[in-house]
Order: sequence, then structure tokens, then C-alpha cells
Amino acid sequence: MPPSIIDYQPFLDWLQNSDLEAWHRTLPDLIEERLDGRRWGDMPGWLQALGSLPNVRAQHYDFSAGITIGDATDITSEVRDQLQQALMELHPWRKGPYELFGLPIDTEWRSDWKWDRVLPHLQALNNRLILDVGCGNGYHCWRMLGAGAQRVIGIDPSAKFVFQFNAIKKYAGAELPIDVLPVGIEHMPKKLASFDTVFSMGILYHRRSPMDHLRELRELLRPGGQLVLETIVVDGPEGQVLVPEGRYAKMPNVWFLPSPDTLTIWMRKQGFVNPRVVDVSTTSIKEQRSTDWMTYDSLSDFLDPNDITKTAEGHPAPLRAVMVAEAPF
Repeated sequence: MPPSIIDYQPFLDWLQNSDLEAWHRTLPDLIEERLDGRRWGDMPGWLQALGSLPNVRAQHYDFSAGITIGDATDITSEVRDQLQQALMELHPWRKGPYELFGLPIDTEWRSDWKWDRVLPHLQALNNRLILDVGCGNGYHCWRMLGAGAQRVIGIDPSAKFVFQFNAIKKYAGAELPIDVLPVGIEHMPKKLASFDTVFSMGILYHRRSPMDHLRELRELLRPGGQLVLETIVVDGPEGQVLVPEGRYAKMPNVWFLPSPDTLTIWMRKQGFVNPRVVDVSTTSIKEQRSTDWMTYDSLSDFLDPNDITKTAEGHPAPLRAVMVAEAPF
């Protein structure tokens, strides 16, 4: 099994008695494989970081208005320094922000701004089983739980994000029905058709085959379930698609950037019902930027210094759309 400091047993026990029971037969070995230290050379440091987190208990938490766990008065300044040092060992922190015992984790992304754009367009999340594909460290998973979800499962192939998530969960409460698994969508059982809501935010443009990704998402939804898709798009008419020959905003793995109307057609072709654009916004350097918790280059470094409407390569700067649609009955 994976390192004992990450305990998936409660989730596996739930899984065995759920509609996802078939997944239980393959998931334990997959988790062990994906968290194999030979795959991740930095894992000893991540394990040390989790092990050095102070053992304190939060008196309260809130995931509805943000992610706030505990209060500054729950711990001493010495313990807060220990907490900050341990969390910094998991740098860079990209999705957030978080606040733990009065300690702000000022992440690269203001992921709360994205959530505020998405939330008004969701089917009510109360009592829903939710999957967040490519969830990073699980920021939006916590917000989904705060919006009333029955259980939230996040998947992301990056083990460091899994460790960051578990650092947060240590203080939020191990018993909460929320987990992040170190797997990608390609590791999900085929045609599972079990989730009430599936999120894919910031993933589509990284997929070599966007049509396959849309099909995989649809096959994870129960009949009538809702897809929430957020991705980079370009302005243009139906049929417009940007295929960057080299990098896009210094990212090497950007394949297809459709216009919103083109993406709507793609979703219909993959069987989604009533796909619609509910938000389009330009990413600002206030929403994505370097901080003490993510000290590497960020959006301002990826844009043309003389024209922020263009990327460093001369492409249109990131424009992000939120799409929602339903799986057919």
C-alpha cells in the first residue's frame, strides 16, 4: 500500500459498498503504483513535510465562503512557525488560497475567483457524488463539499498535489467525505456512469485528443448528470481552433484552443445535451501570479511584456470559458 501517512482505507471501505464498487478491485494496487517512491524522487521530502506538521486540532472550519480551518488563537506563534515551515516544504502551492489557524497560504492562482464564476451556473450540489478531474491540490473539491456535496473525489496524477491535499485534510478532518487520488482520467473504469457532477477545469487544452476527453467525461456521468468544463478558448466563429505549433504562454503541452462556438459543437458531437457557454473571462495577472508560496514564473512572465493581450509567442492571451452541459438520459 502507499505510504502509511496517507490513509486511503476509509475511502476504500466506502468504495466497496458504493455504486463504484467495481473500482475497488483495481484501485488499491493503482494507488500503490502511483505513489511508489521510485516514481517520485522528491517523495522522501514530501513525507517528511507531512510528518513534521504539528499535531493540533481545529475548533472549526468553513468551506463555503473560502477555505478557512481553525483560528489563530488555536495555536501558539511557535506552532504556527512550525506549520508554515512544513507547508513550505511542499512548495509550489498553485491552487488556493487557504487559511490554516490564521496562516494565509497565498497561492499562485486565486482559484476562489474561478469558483465564484462557476458556482451560479451549477445544478445544486446538495447530496451529489462529484468527480473533479485534474483537481490539483483539491481546492475546488473543498468548495464543492462546502456547497453541500455528499462526497467529492478528486483525481490528479501529480503526487505532490496529493500530499498538499492531505496536509490540508489533516486539519480539516480525516473523516470528511473528500479524497484526492493520484490517478488520471485514463485510469478511471470505462463507462462508469455513476457521478452526478463531473468537473474538468483547466484540462482540455492539455489533452492531445479533446474529443476523447469529452467522451471520457460523458461516460463518467450518470444519465442526466452535469458536466462543468472550464478551458482556454480563442475568439472566433464556429469552426475556429488555434493549434499552437510550439509553446503557448510558455507551456509545451497545449494542443487545441477552440472558440466557444466550436467547443459547443464538439460537446454536442460527443453526446452532451444543451451545452452552453455561461462565462468567458480574460485571465488577469492579479488572478495568476507569483507569491511567496509559488516563487516561480507566472502569468506576467508568460505574456508579451509590450502587449499583455498576447502571449510571449504572439498568440492571443489566455481567455477562459466555462461550459456546462448534461449527459443524455
